[in-house]
Amino acid sequence: MTACEDSRVKPLRKAASAIVARDGDGELEVLVLERGSSSRFLAGYVAFPGGSTDDVDARLSHDWFGSTDEVDRACAVRELLEEVGLALTSSGLREANGLGLEIISSSPPKAEQLREVAHWVAPPQVPTRFDARFFAVRADHALRPVADGVEASDVWWASPRALLEEWRTGRRKLYWPTYYTVVAISACASVEELLELRIATREPDADELERLPRSVFWQD
Repeated sequence: MTACEDSRVKPLRKAASAIVARDGDGELEVLVLERGSSSRFLAGYVAFPGGSTDDVDARLSHDWFGSTDEVDRACAVRELLEEVGLALTSSGLREANGLGLEIISSSPPKAEQLREVAHWVAPPQVPTRFDARFFAVRADHALRPVADGVEASDVWWASPRALLEEWRTGRRKLYWPTYYTVVAISACASVEELLELRIATREPDADELERLPRSVFWQD
């Protein structure tokens, strides 16, 4: 994660995101959202559902996964519910239809339903620093996500290829970790391939800093 230089080292904030994916018409499709205009961090950018871990996530980790070691997964599941109205249960993703955490607690997911595909740790110079884990989650075609209107102003299904084309034409903004992740998963032809993917994350090199749009690295 790269942004403007800052001489003060900011503390790391734990976070998690869910790469919800389904098999499309000959190519993979993923669920993405546009961050709400009131967001202090990356307002208007396209991202995967997710956010910072909360105090409640330790309890949810224990209740859902039987261990407090799965705080990141619990966060990803909670954020999916809060931001786009999808509940991950033991039988898979389903529409929450306005229900709260009880819809998940009545049939909690298993850890293997969230496959870790990437781990991003922001370098010291980034003003907003996250230690973020990205998890892949399988979805079917019947799901209709609904943006909460606050953290997410819009939500939709897109192929990584189409999303990158919209970014290239300036219609969408992608921050470096999201951009790099989307490029990596664009090589996946199916959900099965995504679930087996492990992304070796890295910071941009000098050529990328020069060649890619400023918005990929700096939130102006």
